[in-house]
Amino acid sequence: MREFVVEADGGSRGNPGPAGYGAVVSDAATGETLAEAAEYIGVTTNNVAEYRGLLAGLRAARELDPDARVHVRMDSKLVIEQMSGRWKIKHPAMKPLAAEAATVFPPDRVTYEWIPRERNAHADRLANEAMDAGARGEAWSPADSLADLDTPPAAPVVPVPEGPPGDAAAGTARVREAPASAGGAVAEDEAATGGAPARDDGTGAGEEASADADRRAAQAVATPSSGWGPADMGAPATFVLLRHGETPLTPQKRFSGSGGSDPSLSDIGREQAEKVAAALARRGTVQAVVASPLARTRETARIVAARLGLDVAVEDGLRETDFGAWEGLTFGEVRERYPEDLDAWLASPDAQPTGGGESFAATAARVAEARDKLVAEYRGRTVLLVTHVTPVKTLIRLALGAPPEALFRMELSAASLSAVAYYADGNASVRLFNDTSHLR
Repeated sequence: MREFVVEADGGSRGNPGPAGYGAVVSDAATGETLAEAAEYIGVTTNNVAEYRGLLAGLRAARELDPDARVHVRMDSKLVIEQMSGRWKIKHPAMKPLAAEAATVFPPDRVTYEWIPRERNAHADRLANEAMDAGARGEAWSPADSLADLDTPPAAPVVPVPEGPPGDAAAGTARVREAPASAGGAVAEDEAATGGAPARDDGTGAGEEASADADRRAAQAVATPSSGWGPADMGAPATFVLLRHGETPLTPQKRFSGSGGSDPSLSDIGREQAEKVAAALARRGTVQAVVASPLARTRETARIVAARLGLDVAVEDGLRETDFGAWEGLTFGEVRERYPEDLDAWLASPDAQPTGGGESFAATAARVAEARDKLVAEYRGRTVLLVTHVTPVKTLIRLALGAPPEALFRMELSAASLSAVAYYADGNASVRLFNDTSHLR
């Protein structure tokens, strides 16, 4: 079952006065923005505008997937408490809006959370842009060509269309890059053998749009480019990929695979795991936890799972590469002691580390087999996979259909989060890579 986060806001300049609302729908696992809704609604109160924003956000989420679960976040204590059933609704203008909002999704599939105003900035910006347009006498919305602005309270919604990058005009519509799948084999060790850092938080921040840009975006939504078929609408298996927290070997950049000393987390690593746990608990979307059998991943997984109230399953295919005689050495030490073996290992996915370790090809085949098994088992669910550098980079590379050398151009930090969605049609979509915002 897909899970969305709806963030909504509304405001009135004068209370009552010129009012507008804004709402944002995002993927609960990755934070990717999926749709926006906003409208100038004339003269009314703050609370009515906030309810209109809630209703628009829920409707936008239903348009994306009527069977989804939804977590609503707003800075309006009144709306959150009333919709949660803890406060009574007395105002005659708000009662019908609240009643209608309660019917968009079944009540057991919607949860509500109050957040501070500064954490609701996206929806607040949309609401203020709508009010600004109203003050100028313009009937503004993120996509006025997608809805009848004269028919309240229906909200114009801009979904993120399927299609290749660049098809939609710059504006409120954002294009999610089409997925690709490929075989092949490659790996990377915990010694971090180089390459420029690469990070994509997958959110695609929104931009202001003109009416012309809105119309072009609407056309991009309605008409995919040649060669790009409609998206598979089945709920994907979403893997949130967590690299374990630091061990004593991590800051020293030593090879630490499945054939070495199997270190536990350091104090810093346990603190990192606690921060990951807190961040994932706030999202509330992870439904299962699966870990590599090694000590550092099982310890990280236990800390996170305890916070989420889940058990930890173990999948052997998620273990780190066996680096043979290189275990515990730095990259420089391996270069000094085994230069020819290292060159061969870096040049060919079939080469093994000194002493009979695991080749890149063998690692990728094992990880791909584990991926297929877990996709079948967790179809339509969001699963946290607690694993290592090599498996995470391999899953990302295979999802992108990138060549083996792409792995040396990725930076993957300890306790970082990445995410890949796997669809029933065999496609995969990378939604997040090397996110460490929860550690700051």
